[in-house]
Amino acid sequence: MKILIVDDEPLARQRLIHLLREQPGCEVIGEAVNGFDALEKTQQLSPDLILMDIRMPGMDGLEAARHLDILDEPPRIIFTTAYNEHALEAFDVHAIGYLVKPVRAEKLEKAIASINRPVLSRQAQAEDNQVTSTARRNYISARVRGNIVLVAIGDIYYFHAEHKYVDVRHKGGELLIEEPLKNLEEEFPDTFLRIHRNALVAKKFISGLAKNKLGHWHVTFRDIDVSLEVSRRHTTHVRKIIKNL
Repeated sequence: MKILIVDDEPLARQRLIHLLREQPGCEVIGEAVNGFDALEKTQQLSPDLILMDIRMPGMDGLEAARHLDILDEPPRIIFTTAYNEHALEAFDVHAIGYLVKPVRAEKLEKAIASINRPVLSRQAQAEDNQVTSTARRNYISARVRGNIVLVAIGDIYYFHAEHKYVDVRHKGGELLIEEPLKNLEEEFPDTFLRIHRNALVAKKFISGLAKNKLGHWHVTFRDIDVSLEVSRRHTTHVRKIIKNL
């Protein structure tokens, strides 16, 4: 079993390496220092299992786990942390184990033994509209030519649903994801505004409202020459929100 260790503390990584030497069939193939590093190393090394800390600078382990889950064959994850208050969130991102530091050999062995337990992927759960994680992401991720691409939430102009995909328009261009708008709206209620059944827009990038020749209201944006239609159902609420921005 190929294992990647993710922890910002060198001593914690060394301890896990030492413990894994006593576990038959386990091979440590790499180390990473935060969530960003974990995403990169996972794509390079294709580990079967990741032992990952939760609280790390840059990107924490919970968010990294959500982004890793969009891979065709995501690695299994066991969280190793000094804090036990994240246990429910850890299993919500489909970790197979949660170990509190200092990690004990017998508990590590038991957690690794559960690696073959079936786990529903986050993408599959999202398609069923059952995502329950309360951890707010700082990035949206998608697969592009086999690689994980991240877009900062603060760089996104809008989400626009088209058939089974959602178009993410951001400062660097566009990205297609497969997440229900309902889940995105619930995760980022203070950042994005629902203007239509098929569109969420970033409040900070709204420049105003404009009426077209047919009398339909459209949201306009700063920095990009695009407008999105506001449905009749949402018009009153949208006008009120924009007036107070």
